[in-house]
Amino acid sequence: MTDKLYNVLFVCTGNSARSIMAEGMLNKLGGGRFRAWSAGSHPKGAVHPGAIEVLERLGMSQADFRSKSWNEFAQPGAPELHFVFTVCDNAAGEVCPVWPGQPVTAHWGVYDPAAVEGSPERQKQAFTDVAQVLKRRIELMLALPPECLASLSIQSQLEAIGKA
Repeated sequence: MTDKLYNVLFVCTGNSARSIMAEGMLNKLGGGRFRAWSAGSHPKGAVHPGAIEVLERLGMSQADFRSKSWNEFAQPGAPELHFVFTVCDNAAGEVCPVWPGQPVTAHWGVYDPAAVEGSPERQKQAFTDVAQVLKRRIELMLALPPECLASLSIQSQLEAIGKA
């Protein structure tokens, strides 16, 4: 067992829903082995209320979340990142900054619940569905043996999780 702390960044275009939910879930479920943040290429400037509601329903703290630029994590003094996950297709196709620490990257794309139209029930269900997909992917990553997280083989394993 290792007591290494892994720094993780979840990236999305607007940093208002998917990446925020993933950040909250990993910080809660990571058992002190992971420290997660989220950011966006074009942050909306506010966290979507649906993301906050889902985190509350899952019993996860939603304090201190804010929609922020990924540039904060590419500047001097930013945390050294071990993993960067894109959670939307737009961010995956953009030219990303150079991340400190040469992190392992993977695409865990999932649809944008904030873009779902319709009744409040349909919108709430969209946030719940996306949260469940992200939660399952995070649980699969957390189930990997600690020695795998430090090896080069982790890249292919994390990519496969993103397709689960």
